[in-house]
Amino acid sequence: MSTKKIKHAAKSLKTSQGIPFDQYLDNGEIAEELNKWLIEVSWEVANKVGGIYTVIRSKVPITKKEYGNNYICLGPYNDSYVKTEVEVSESKNDAIRETVNEMKQHGIHVVTGNWLIEGFPQVVLFDIGSAAHRLDGWKGDFFEHSRIGIPYYDRESNDALLFGFCVFWFLGIFIDKVKQRQKSYVIAHFHEWLTGIGLIMTRLRGYDCALIFTTHATLLGRYLCAGSTDFYNHLPYFNLDKEAGDRQIYHRYCIERAGAWCAHTFTTVSKITGIESQYLLGKTPDMLTPNGLNVQSFAALHEFQNLHAQNKEKLNAFVRGHFYGHYDFDLDKTLYFFIAGRYEFSNKGADMFIESLARLNHMLKASGSDITIVAFLIFPTSTNNFNIESLRGQSVAKMLRDTVQNIQSDIGKRLYEICLKGHLPSAEHILEPTNIIELKKCIYASQRSTLPPICTHNVNDDNRDPILNALRRCHLFNDRYDRVKVIFHPEFLRSTSPLLPLDYEEFVRGCHLGVFPSYYEPWGYTPAECTVMGVPNISTNLSGFGCFLEEHVQEPQTYGIYVVDRRYKSAEESVQQLAQYMYDFSHLTRRQRIMLRNRTERLSELLDWHTLGIYYHRARKMALEKIHPEYEEELLNITNGSVSGASTPVVSRSSTPAPPDNDDSDDDDDHQTPQTFSEQDKLPTSSTNTEQFNRPSFPRPASASHLPLDKQFRQAAVAAANAADAAAAEEPHLLSANQDEINQTIPTADNQTNVTPTIQTKKISDKVDFGLPDYGAFSDPHDGHRQELYMMDRKASISTQQDFSTPDVLHQSGSSGNISSFEPTSGQTTTFLSKTGDHQPNKLPENEQC
Repeated sequence: MSTKKIKHAAKSLKTSQGIPFDQYLDNGEIAEELNKWLIEVSWEVANKVGGIYTVIRSKVPITKKEYGNNYICLGPYNDSYVKTEVEVSESKNDAIRETVNEMKQHGIHVVTGNWLIEGFPQVVLFDIGSAAHRLDGWKGDFFEHSRIGIPYYDRESNDALLFGFCVFWFLGIFIDKVKQRQKSYVIAHFHEWLTGIGLIMTRLRGYDCALIFTTHATLLGRYLCAGSTDFYNHLPYFNLDKEAGDRQIYHRYCIERAGAWCAHTFTTVSKITGIESQYLLGKTPDMLTPNGLNVQSFAALHEFQNLHAQNKEKLNAFVRGHFYGHYDFDLDKTLYFFIAGRYEFSNKGADMFIESLARLNHMLKASGSDITIVAFLIFPTSTNNFNIESLRGQSVAKMLRDTVQNIQSDIGKRLYEICLKGHLPSAEHILEPTNIIELKKCIYASQRSTLPPICTHNVNDDNRDPILNALRRCHLFNDRYDRVKVIFHPEFLRSTSPLLPLDYEEFVRGCHLGVFPSYYEPWGYTPAECTVMGVPNISTNLSGFGCFLEEHVQEPQTYGIYVVDRRYKSAEESVQQLAQYMYDFSHLTRRQRIMLRNRTERLSELLDWHTLGIYYHRARKMALEKIHPEYEEELLNITNGSVSGASTPVVSRSSTPAPPDNDDSDDDDDHQTPQTFSEQDKLPTSSTNTEQFNRPSFPRPASASHLPLDKQFRQAAVAAANAADAAAAEEPHLLSANQDEINQTIPTADNQTNVTPTIQTKKISDKVDFGLPDYGAFSDPHDGHRQELYMMDRKASISTQQDFSTPDVLHQSGSSGNISSFEPTSGQTTTFLSKTGDHQPNKLPENEQC
């Protein structure tokens, strides 16, 4: 198979919108000259909780190449992780050091240092415990400004509020410090609702800071999917306020929704999450920012095939012990499948996986196959100890292995002595009666009357455990005649385990197929990690990863990426499709599996941050230009037009054609015909269209009035914007490929593209079509018609009001005194302009409080 097409697809992603991303990776030289700063805010900075930790950690190297020392990570202080992951030291940057010292003077414990990962970024960690005495005062301030109240019993939300106000406090002082030296550009990127309070307060107080909010999965979406609702088919019809209130997360939902609306640029990680945000948050994402990986950390070059063999042998050793007494299958004809992730039984597709395993078992037995499938389920849950049978199995296997090794040593010594005397050894010289007795003892000890356990641990309340109950219902008990064996490992993998002494990466490399039939998976790092390690995997078209690969790779199954259809097929059909995929994979020869792993590993470049980092770069650029229209001109002056000047538009994405079945080499590169692209894949050259798509959905904050822009320039900009609005109202315009996939052309049922979208939007009562609907779902993110229609039947609150009115207290002069209980910063408090710009917004009525 040729790798030229894959490289071309990756190159087209890197140069999306005509931006040569590699030219910005100058180790922060441009950022230093422009005094441009990027502050990344996440609850998982040096604090591993979930998948966002992987996003932040893996993205650091490419971000450091762009911003250098002007990149700062803000997070909460977690003592256990700081001891192992952070090198604590005083910051060498004057602005950071002065800001931290000022916060410390008011009793806030702040730790600075460097994160001990690749890139060695600066981190500022806030000990929220030291600010706990300010909780009640800050709750009042937050309610006064946003009309969102936080109940006292919600500890997680209380922690989020303390952290958010610490971030808000830090930003106010830091922005003032960096502006004292020269004009500055500060970008703050907030991840998930836990950081939303800091973003909301920063926007409402009008700080000169470009704000980005990324939701990796909507909060309400997680709860609805976990509640066994038909989520995607009923997505347009949910009573959002009622659903959030019933689950006692209304205040969290309001924070997330307000964060999405307050941000200058709102992004999600996948197209499927973009649709979800459109209906649950009432806001269409401005961009998609797919998650990548630091592929270099997984790179094994030609060694990844050897690593598979080495780690597979470790799995073989575990299987020999686990199935002692019933070990009657050939390990050379045994395949290892696995599923792993958070213990979300339905969301992660464990229910579908188990049901498909039962059908696969029947298909293999009916066909008389001699292939054995060992399926691992890695889902951490509450346990009290290891299963005694699992430990006994490993002990029996070790005893037999040690006995055989001792007998081998004795036989070797005897053969040496006999041969040294000039005699040929006979059969009775090889095994002595004592050796046979020892072997008989081991054989008798390895016999068992019970079946091998389906779980390696004692699970608490195992009679209620969803996975164990599903395995019992499907009669997957590791019977001698079953061709599918199952092993539920309810604990994270670690190399120090007495049962399965493997790290997760080693375990994945030793398996043959990863199966992730998720129902709710905003992105999906597990299949992505399998891909970069050369392990074929199965995902769904309801996961961000599956949608991404289907878009950019034609016939992904030829690359070892199988995508189960869970959008348009019933549950029964999806289960059968998954079972068929696994059955077909089990009948591949060893040579075919090796070729498939080679093809899978070659897709790594598409998932590298060097390829996908362009999306975050564009999001930051979009946010910055909304509050600093002169930013592009400043950048051109510095780079002399060599970096961001107008260039010939290129395609924003590319499809990789499937390789010939009988070819697996790169020799055909020179014989490939040049790939052609349709007109709708090209970037429009119209500046009017580009300007309209990049028009901010929020007005410039009041802090922008302090920018060094003369009055004539502002008047000209307003006139140009009004002219663009008038032109847009008269006739629809072509979609610009300058936007992300969320604004690109929409395929119809016939796989054709609609170049001209319709002005009309789909009603909220219409059934959503998740195969990229023709109207509304991916139209102009600033389409006022859609927002107005969506808000028609919604209860008014800070995050749903069209005009985003704020209380009168926000419009009081900053010199009138401190109106908040938190310590004042050195930055001035300015007014927050309404969307009309001609009148001051009124105070929210009492019945419209969140």
